[in-house]
Amino acid sequence: MFTFILRRLTMLPLVFFGVTVIIVLLMQLLTPSQRAAAYIRSENQANQIPEIIRQYRLDSPWYIQYGAWLGRLADGDLGYSRTTNEPVLTTLIKRFPTTAELAFFAILPVIGVGVWLGTAAALNRDGPIDQAVRVLSIFGWSIPTFVLGIWLLVIFYGLLGWFEPGRLSTQYNIDIVTSGFQRFTGFMVLDAVLNGRFDIALDAARHLVLPVITLATVQSAQIMRVMRSSLLDALSEDYVRTARAKGLAQHIVNNKHARRNALIPVITLSGFVLIGLINGVVITETIFNYPGLGQWAAQAALNLDYASVLGFAIFTGIAVVTANLLVDVLYGVVDPRIRYD
Repeated sequence: MFTFILRRLTMLPLVFFGVTVIIVLLMQLLTPSQRAAAYIRSENQANQIPEIIRQYRLDSPWYIQYGAWLGRLADGDLGYSRTTNEPVLTTLIKRFPTTAELAFFAILPVIGVGVWLGTAAALNRDGPIDQAVRVLSIFGWSIPTFVLGIWLLVIFYGLLGWFEPGRLSTQYNIDIVTSGFQRFTGFMVLDAVLNGRFDIALDAARHLVLPVITLATVQSAQIMRVMRSSLLDALSEDYVRTARAKGLAQHIVNNKHARRNALIPVITLSGFVLIGLINGVVITETIFNYPGLGQWAAQAALNLDYASVLGFAIFTGIAVVTANLLVDVLYGVVDPRIRYD
């Protein structure tokens, strides 16, 4: 296993190289003047586009531009975000914990509820529970994220006034600035607990409810369907019938023998679900005015902020590669028969 992980880690630079080459090639569809806009940091530089083109070699062949871009990337220079009026790397570092917190709280119900309901449906095949889970999964799979998000916002904020958009209420945003609130992890709920401000932690958790429900409803539908199908296949295998014939208790047969093997396809899908959560926050954060990477990327696209869009694309590529590596490692953890030689 260690050898496999090491081998996959050595492949990460190659994958990153491929991703960045594709991104840079796509950027060639823009004119040098348009690409130069990514490096304008103030209105005073708007008339210095020819100088910026020469400085960053934006009129050179793509491979020369790519080499120069890698050099700037090594120095942490991803350009300047006109959307947030700060360097792209600074925005990525500041907003990543916000998006990571949302994805973390969403992935727990996505996988937990998806596996639980998928298991319940398979163990009660064609019964009322199975029918209800199948309807729920079809609903979650078919409804667009922005439609569900707007519905929830209209009902629970517009009509009931329970869950307002944003990350914190206005009073707590002011309180954080004026009370010496320390940020340890960037996770607002955890940081509030570490600061002893349980009122802020509760308010931050309340603001997470609707975005998490939106993401979990859409993404968990896939887990339910795959878990149900995979467990039904596992329950019909010879080794399960043999375990029953030996007199093992039904819950041991279902959990230890059938469900563990049925989790292999679920783990594969979970990697794509995690990627989907990262990409899905673009819509969800925009709807709920949640100040993470997704909201920033959406605003950057509307503003034709090429540097920000390119920075978010690089972040997404790295997230995809990391998620795939994590899935491969979990294979061996769940199923000891899997070995990587």
